[in-house]
Amino acid sequence: MRIEKIIENKKQFLDLLLLADEQENMIDKYLPIGDLFALYDDDLKSVCVVVPINNETCELKNIATYEKYQGKGYGRTLINFISEFYKN
Repeated sequence: MRIEKIIENKKQFLDLLLLADEQENMIDKYLPIGDLFALYDDDLKSVCVVVPINNETCELKNIATYEKYQGKGYGRTLINFISEFYKN
């Protein structure tokens, strides 16, 4: 299992992001300024977007896992990862 921070072509993950936020126009507002992380376990399982609020605070705007992989801990793994990533 690996988690990657996606820098370019974030819209390629739109199908998955739409599972958690059904309005593409809302995703378009936070995706360019947010950090997108993708979790792979062989193939793509889950993504999340984190947006900075200020120097001390960030907000989890979107987290989604493909339906057939839900309930297997991928979302929890992403949350644990971003909690550590933004800890400092």
